[in-house]
Amino acid sequence: MQEDAGADRNDGTGLRSARLARGFSQQRLAETAGVSRQLVSSTESGKSGPSLRVALALARALELSVEEVFGSAALVRTVSARPIAPVDASGSRVALAPIGDTFVALPLADGTNGAGFTAASGLTVDADSREALNSGRGSPDTRPSWPVRSVQPIGPQRPTLVVAGDDPALPLLEVPLGLLDPPLGLAWWPCCGSEALGLASRGLIHAAGVCLRGQSGEHRTCPGADLLQPGDVVIAFCSWREGLVLRPEPAADVAGVADLQRAGLRVVNREPGADARRLLDTELADKGVDPRQLSGYDTQATGHLQVAAAIAAGLADAGIASEPAALAYGLAFMPLASEHVDLVVPAALAISPEARGLLTVLSSRWLRDQLASLPGYDASHCGERIGAAWLRRRLTNAAPPHADEGQSSWRRYP
Repeated sequence: MQEDAGADRNDGTGLRSARLARGFSQQRLAETAGVSRQLVSSTESGKSGPSLRVALALARALELSVEEVFGSAALVRTVSARPIAPVDASGSRVALAPIGDTFVALPLADGTNGAGFTAASGLTVDADSREALNSGRGSPDTRPSWPVRSVQPIGPQRPTLVVAGDDPALPLLEVPLGLLDPPLGLAWWPCCGSEALGLASRGLIHAAGVCLRGQSGEHRTCPGADLLQPGDVVIAFCSWREGLVLRPEPAADVAGVADLQRAGLRVVNREPGADARRLLDTELADKGVDPRQLSGYDTQATGHLQVAAAIAAGLADAGIASEPAALAYGLAFMPLASEHVDLVVPAALAISPEARGLLTVLSSRWLRDQLASLPGYDASHCGERIGAAWLRRRLTNAAPPHADEGQSSWRRYP
């Protein structure tokens, strides 16, 4: 019979947080405590509770008391975390998530999710130097990793899937992840696909949302695609069309991007590295239009919905975004390309509990139904695996994205 540890039973997050704070792997903790790695893993996942002997051995290895590790009043200690982006002030709110045997911190820039405040799971206790901030400026795929930060957790840290990408449907993963046993949290970092691949290559996220395939699934060149490695897991997420989004009033006078300059319309652009920006550049180059002569070309929005919102608010007249974004804001839409959003999981994290949880929910009926309920989304291939090594070879000599054949007319949404 298993002995009672004398401490409140919990879901194992106290042990996991204490282990990560010490910088221990599960194997190192097991060897130091004289127990099996499987026992450490099952305790952290909440599948089993430790005996008194095991609880004492684990706490001793971590140089903490049993109450600090397993009790309801567990001591929350400062941990070291690798930031996904710069954090320039002490006391900044971050989403704190464990990845492997370390922590990552996602800055909560404005602290909101558009409808309310976003919950933070940590506060920074130091600040980046100005030299460190300046040294990190550059393109997403050449930018160095940010300096490690000290973070004070707010409450216990639970296993969390960290995903980066600009598809606004990615937050839908949160509900099914929370229903797993044991449950997983979700931390989403909105950014373009090339930046997401860069973060994945540095081990800062579990999965990168990126458009690696064009119309009908053919493979095409993508910034940062050379970061794909054999052993990376690539899973299909969803598909939608991308094109020119415009306020309904001037749409009748615009037959394509070449007419934007002639009509004197102001565009809202995406950040460098974004597929939407590359699509605009390709269309302008095909029509012989100098981007510098296009009003608003140097403006930047950080997502499809943000582009549509700026147009709907009258801050711009046109931009490149997804059809679902145009539908959401009742804007006119001219399709230029078909996009397939895939999720890339680095090989080093492919067997992690978070990656396994992602694979489970991507195959769930609930997620597919949710994606299918969004106008403009196609979820028919959600959860299907794609060979990363084969895909990487195809991407090397693939053609750039091009307009859908026979798709040149406007669609107007009420």
